[in-house]
Amino acid sequence: MQKWLKMSAAALGRGIDAGEIDPVDLAQTYLDAAAAHPMSHRIYARLTPERAIAEATAASMRAKAGQRLSPLDGVPISWKDLFDTAGIATEAGSALLKDRVPNEDAEVLRASTMMGTVCIGKTHMSELAFSGLGYNPITATSPCVHDPDAVSGGSSSGAAASIAHNIAPLAIGSDTGGSVRLPACWNDLVGLKTTAGRVSLKGVVPLVKSFDTVGPLARTVEDAALALASLEGTSAADLKGATLKGARFAVLKTLALDDVAPEPLAAFNAAVAKLKAAGAEITEIEAPEVVEAISNAGPLYPGEAYGMWRKDIEANPDVMYAQVLGRFRAGASFSAPDYVAAWEALNALRDIWNVRIAGFDAVLMPSCAIMPPQIADLEADEAFYVERNLAALRNTRIGNLMGCCALTLPTGAPSCGIMLNTLPFQEERLLRIGAASEAVLA
Repeated sequence: MQKWLKMSAAALGRGIDAGEIDPVDLAQTYLDAAAAHPMSHRIYARLTPERAIAEATAASMRAKAGQRLSPLDGVPISWKDLFDTAGIATEAGSALLKDRVPNEDAEVLRASTMMGTVCIGKTHMSELAFSGLGYNPITATSPCVHDPDAVSGGSSSGAAASIAHNIAPLAIGSDTGGSVRLPACWNDLVGLKTTAGRVSLKGVVPLVKSFDTVGPLARTVEDAALALASLEGTSAADLKGATLKGARFAVLKTLALDDVAPEPLAAFNAAVAKLKAAGAEITEIEAPEVVEAISNAGPLYPGEAYGMWRKDIEANPDVMYAQVLGRFRAGASFSAPDYVAAWEALNALRDIWNVRIAGFDAVLMPSCAIMPPQIADLEADEAFYVERNLAALRNTRIGNLMGCCALTLPTGAPSCGIMLNTLPFQEERLLRIGAASEAVLA
């Protein structure tokens, strides 16, 4: 049973289908591993054993009757602690929401449960999802798989750590500025940022609804594809026969390659060389609209976030981590005309970007420009925290601002990923090209 802890979610599903794995045994194996893990308290906000065993028991009965609901029927999943769970606390990493217990599941959790997946727990995260580092002195800071004294990336910090530390086979997180892709990158996982508006946000604790997206963190692209299907109650993208022959990739030189640390830059260049050797055509592009989008985005994130949370925050600001509180309060400095003008400008820039990248299968860039910082350094120096947070999110934010769907893949170098961005609502196409790329990079 211990071998199950390192298997892909798809492989576990195939084992259930073949009668080789019982979902109840599988759920209990993961629950036991999580309970025994020395850093579980930094990864899981809470386990959900009663729900998990009940759902696994139903999955077991369906498997024995030959009536499985999906390829992931009976497979455990961890859920970031901003997805509402009926009768189970959902606190979004913040004392503002301490002891908050929803009455209903989030719509995506309900859909996934109807596809047979098993909820084994809720994972720690950056406070209210407003940081890319994963450092959270209010609840817990999840460990990077390569160094327990380094952050795991945020805001889906525990989601990534749960897979990387072998106490979940699959995790669901959210991505507003990089919060799926960054922790996936730093923990050598696959992370899918879906297009804003594609996957339901009903029952998801919001940060910036205009940019909030739901997406999986996974061991493989196949797992990510199956997870996306489970969130939507549909069939997964067909990845069979995916190839890089004839694929056209653009390497974004504008901003994305500026000041990249030696390790991720070397890993990115090596990965691009492998893709080219496998038959992909590589073209370098400049895109000045990206710089303009970053420069003009000031009102968008803090303006909407503070508008959403101002009442709750100002009723009890002292319970928040000061750095996150400051990011929210920055929204007070922007007016409604500032916000509307920023959106008008961004939509025009998106039109330019979409025309520029339309002829490519994906735009490539390093998933993150820096390596995971040490927790002690973030604790000791507020200016360092601010600088590292902005540096960590710089490349991922390009995809959010330009409206892309995006996928990060491991390169084989620790905590170094390569990111593929493409046009909105092209997730199935992106997953196919991602599967072909994954096979080359493995």
